[in-house]
Amino acid sequence: MNNTTVADIISAMETIAPSGLAEKWDNSGLQVGDTTWAVKKIGIALDPLPEIVKAAFVKKIDILITHHPLIFSPLKSIDISTPSGGIIEMALLHKIAIYSAHTNLDSVSGGLNDMLACKIGLENIKVLGESLEPQFCKLVIYVPCTHENFVLESLLGQKLEAVAGKIGNYRCCSFRNTGKGTFKPDFLAHPFYGTPDKLSHVDEARIETIVQKKDLKKVIMHVSKSHPYETMAYDVYPLTSPPEEIIPVQGIGRVGELANKTSLSLFALALKKKLKIDSIKLAGKPDLFIKKVALCTGSGAGLMDNFLKSGAEVYISGDFKYHDARNAEAANVSLIDIGHFNSEYIMVKELACKLREFFSNAGTPVEVEEMGLEKDPFYIV
Repeated sequence: MNNTTVADIISAMETIAPSGLAEKWDNSGLQVGDTTWAVKKIGIALDPLPEIVKAAFVKKIDILITHHPLIFSPLKSIDISTPSGGIIEMALLHKIAIYSAHTNLDSVSGGLNDMLACKIGLENIKVLGESLEPQFCKLVIYVPCTHENFVLESLLGQKLEAVAGKIGNYRCCSFRNTGKGTFKPDFLAHPFYGTPDKLSHVDEARIETIVQKKDLKKVIMHVSKSHPYETMAYDVYPLTSPPEEIIPVQGIGRVGELANKTSLSLFALALKKKLKIDSIKLAGKPDLFIKKVALCTGSGAGLMDNFLKSGAEVYISGDFKYHDARNAEAANVSLIDIGHFNSEYIMVKELACKLREFFSNAGTPVEVEEMGLEKDPFYIV
């Protein structure tokens, strides 16, 4: 029997693209729906368009996961005669939840920017914009040996395994040893072990694991509910950021290298073929040699300064402006505008693959479908 809910899908997405990586101005997360709704089928799309939501109803989709949010700014009213109001009405009427993974999917290691870098064939990949190095701490919990496994299950069980004890591609990482704990309860205390005003000696286990600082409060509150002591004994130690091979650095944009140097014109032709794009826009000398490549999915003009300082000879993104091209010319570098849509639509297939793998490994019978109905709103005449 499948008891999967919208909350379970959100938990899976938190593993793939943690919401804490989203930009402050963004509105990633649940857009429409109820976390208790049952889910048998997931749909993946770039945008929550009216035709996509209609198709989701026909295909019996229970939750639609998109890259672009349905709601960016706070709503003052829901007018169902407007496009967004109509989508909200349709989604609620047919109990289709809508969830967005936007800038968090852009920034996360293995996310949209890495997907594009991989398709291009870049090596030695680094972050182009500001690196979002996760801040970690070591959480140490002391528990009587009689309740060691019970507390460990609470700490590293299914509800927290995405946020506690995760090191690289490994989950549920912890270390334990045993010792003797002492304490003297006050007269107002209600001790699980011991007697007020008498020194107690208890065989205890020390359980330690790694937790991101942003998740610390949530983890402590959850585990304390399973801990037998009236006041849970624990320590928190701040950690320096681990090296990239353990916890990859995350952020917007990427910079990498081609296996072989080539010209801008040949690179652009190869890029069109790899991404299956009919047309792209170039700025820069056609015979400029290209070895180092910068990229940013979506609208990358905001990282022009980062590109010019990166040492890359070409910058791939969408929505470049006239003066971006002039600045690139002046610096003797180049731009390739592949369009906003083409730089991001790859997420549909790639995210669907990630979710299928996640639920297959978890033994969860959830179907994942690529909606496959979207086209670039711009076309060439």
